[in-house]
Amino acid sequence: MSDQPSSSASPAPAGAVSPARRRAVVDALRRGTVPESGLNLLATGLDRFEAAVDAELDAVIGGGSAFKAVRGEYGSGKTFFARWLGERAKRRGFAVAEVQVSETETPLHRLETVYRRATERLATASFPPSALRPVVDAWFYALEEDALAAGADDSRLEAAVAKLLDDRLSEVSRGAPGFAAALRGYHSALGAGDEATAAAVLAWLGGEPHVAAAAKRAAGVRGDLDHFGALGFLQGLLAVLRDSGHPGLLLVLDEVETLQRVRSDARDKALNALRQLIDEVHSGRFPGLYLVITGTPAFYDGPQGVQRLAPLAQRLATDFSTDPRFDNPRAVQLRLPGFQLDSLTELGRKIRDVYAAGSTDPGRLISVADDAYVADLARAVGGALGGKVGVAPRLYLKKLVGDVLDRIDQFPDFDPRVHYRLTVDRTELTDAERHAATITAASATSADEVELDL
Repeated sequence: MSDQPSSSASPAPAGAVSPARRRAVVDALRRGTVPESGLNLLATGLDRFEAAVDAELDAVIGGGSAFKAVRGEYGSGKTFFARWLGERAKRRGFAVAEVQVSETETPLHRLETVYRRATERLATASFPPSALRPVVDAWFYALEEDALAAGADDSRLEAAVAKLLDDRLSEVSRGAPGFAAALRGYHSALGAGDEATAAAVLAWLGGEPHVAAAAKRAAGVRGDLDHFGALGFLQGLLAVLRDSGHPGLLLVLDEVETLQRVRSDARDKALNALRQLIDEVHSGRFPGLYLVITGTPAFYDGPQGVQRLAPLAQRLATDFSTDPRFDNPRAVQLRLPGFQLDSLTELGRKIRDVYAAGSTDPGRLISVADDAYVADLARAVGGALGGKVGVAPRLYLKKLVGDVLDRIDQFPDFDPRVHYRLTVDRTELTDAERHAATITAASATSADEVELDL
């Protein structure tokens, strides 16, 4: 889990949550990961961003496009914020794709790989990843309905659908003719009952490089998707989404700070690709796209990140010299403030209440893991990590759920004040947590000796 829950607007009452949703949230926290959904149950403090991001989502629905850069230290909730925004987008009908940028799996300087990961991670309110096939099928269904409404009978339906396909992808076809050709090939293969070819062509449409030559020949396409073709395919995907009932795509590029660790030539190419993508969004090339990137302050401000490319630094420049209370949520960059002890404790209470709503004895669980104990555990985990409370949320929630609440729920005589002592094994820590714990070990003999950074 790269980042932790940060905060929210108006969480739903714990008792109003479905058992499946509650279980999914609790299971994710027990594993030490950010839940995929149900984030409104956990959020605290994101209400100040709601009006601005909702206005941007509405502008995208109206045919515009938007870009936002989210900055925060490890533990400040960048991944959480992105998924919280994704839930808001899905409620408006958006499709959502969250892509983890990495040096080996998803290098940012290869946009064809980014596009492929986006189609693999494509999700809607109705379909989990990958929702590419349901979206494409819905699009063809819409074309057929429109053709029938225009008077086409069964004998002319295929020709009418082909005409509508050409009309609606005419602009896309100028820059990426292979996109429309692949859609035709997919539809033809389905009509002929050739499921294998249809699946292969759809994989090629999603950017998959290893597709049988026979399937590509059948669809009339050649070669593999490249860096420049990926932008045309993204245009095509947005057009298909729009006509299949999804007014936009929220595309999240998470952990872009990993660019700082790649070779200098690859880093420079990636930064330029990011600059190019931002410019294309602002130029209006991608109506219906809301692009979000997340990264650490070091990425935005340090010499190995954004500042390495002056045009990109200029585009992302935002004034953070004032009190964080007065940060402008409409600015190109959003700053996530991270956790303090009181906000971490508040989050712990929310998790406890969500857990208790599904417990066999909610009253006992809340009584044993009362507010004072939840605060004590937050203080202890922060102490174990060098007093860096901002780094603590992932480990804190993992310990609270897996070590404390699970045991209270299962063992009637378990009392965490008597039977549990916080232990932190280096093997269960992330790099950032391990670094904080190392600092602690060098200067203190117990978590109680650590002065918390409040």
